[in-house]
Amino acid sequence: MVVTIAQLLNWKTQQRSITVLTAWDYAIAQILDETGVDVILVGDSLAMTALGHETTLPLSLDAMLHHAAAVKRGVKRALVVCDLPFLSYQESDQQAIRSAGRVLRETGVQAVKLEGGNSTIAQTVSVLTRIGIPVMGHIGLTPQSVHRLGYRQQGKTPEEAERIYQEALNLTQAGAFALILEHIPNELAAKITDAISIPTIGIGAGNNCDGQVLVTADLLGLTAKQPPFAKVYTNLREVIKEATENYIEDVKGKQFPK
Repeated sequence: MVVTIAQLLNWKTQQRSITVLTAWDYAIAQILDETGVDVILVGDSLAMTALGHETTLPLSLDAMLHHAAAVKRGVKRALVVCDLPFLSYQESDQQAIRSAGRVLRETGVQAVKLEGGNSTIAQTVSVLTRIGIPVMGHIGLTPQSVHRLGYRQQGKTPEEAERIYQEALNLTQAGAFALILEHIPNELAAKITDAISIPTIGIGAGNNCDGQVLVTADLLGLTAKQPPFAKVYTNLREVIKEATENYIEDVKGKQFPK
C-alpha cells in the first residue's frame, strides 16, 4: 500500500504513530522502504552525513535534486519528502515556486519541506499549497538558522514557547500537511500536537507527537557524534571497519580471492 498525505492525516485521527527516516541515496532508500517506514525524508542533513559539511548551509538545490531523484528511484511504498535547501525559497514566493516545482517535476517526490513558521514563511507555504505543492513544515530548532539559533533546545522560555506555538498555528492555517517539531520541550510539543489538525513529527521533542523522525545515519551509528536526543540502534561504523579490516587481511594474506 502506497502511503499518501491523506493517510497521514487519518493516522493522526486514529492515533496511529507515524514513522519517518531520512535517506540520501538509492541503496539506503530501498532498504528503508522495504522495512515499511511511512515517510522517507531527503533531508538537507545529507550535507553533513553524506557530503562532509559542518552545517546544512552549503547544500545547493541542484545537489538536493540529485540525491532526491536517487532516493525516489529506490522507493515503492513510502511517501517521499524533499527539503528545500537554504536560500532556495526565502527570497520570494516566485523563487519558492520555481524551487519546489523543480523538486516535484525532476525527482518525482510527493512533497517538499521548508523551515520556519513566521508570517513570511507561512505566506510562502500558502502560495505553494494553493497551486498544488504539498508542504511539510519544520519549526523549533531549524538547522538553516544555525548561525542565529545554534543547536540549543528552542522554546524553553515562555516567549520562545509562545512564538513556536504561533508558528505551528500559522503553518497549519497556511495549508501544511504535517509539522516537524525539533528539539523543543515535551510539554510544548504536546500542546502543539493537541492544538492542530495535522500530524506532528518529533525529533528531540518527546513522545507526545503523532510520529517520530531520526536521521538514519544517527540511527545506524554511522555518524561519529550523535545528537543527545538520537537513539543509536546499531553501530555500523564498527561493522564496516571490521569487515574492511578482514578484507585487507585476506588480500594481504592471499586468502581472497581463492
